Amino acid sequence: MPIVADTKNWTWVIERPCPECGFDASVYTEVDIAPAILENAASWPAVLARPSVRVRPNDSTWSPLEYAAHVRDVLSVYRERVRLMVETDDPLYPNWDQDETAVAEKYNEQDPAVVGGQLEANATELATVFAALTSDQWQRVGRRSDGAGFTISSMAKYMTHDLVHHRWDVSG
Repeated sequence: MPIVADTKNWTWVIERPCPECGFDASVYTEVDIAPAILENAASWPAVLARPSVRVRPNDSTWSPLEYAAHVRDVLSVYRERVRLMVETDDPLYPNWDQDETAVAEKYNEQDPAVVGGQLEANATELATVFAALTSDQWQRVGRRSDGAGFTISSMAKYMTHDLVHHRWDVSG
């Protein structure tokens, strides 16, 4: 089954609640980000233990394993983006095509236990990075390849929505 590319611009989730997963960025402060990342990561082992972990519900929806592999990679990509924003003035992030990565890395063929361990390690690393930021660093800026601009604070909320939303995607 093909993976259908997600072409939506999700940056609006920084400004208003997501009607699907219920994520509300307005309730998250900088101090909430690291614990939210760790809490999300702790919820994935149960998903990855499901017998149906590789089953896609339809042609346009990833399997729980594919979502978990994506979350693992999101954590890594955002760790690099935070590093760029801390070390560089107004960096332009390298483009990352999540759908291309899912196909190239064969997400649905990966070992769920390995994905789970990597997801947890990446979450711990990124949570540590966020927890160590100074108040000034939270306001540093960067841009996506499509021109969308973020502070570390707004990017952290945007990314946290991604984590929460994908956990919601596999909640059924």
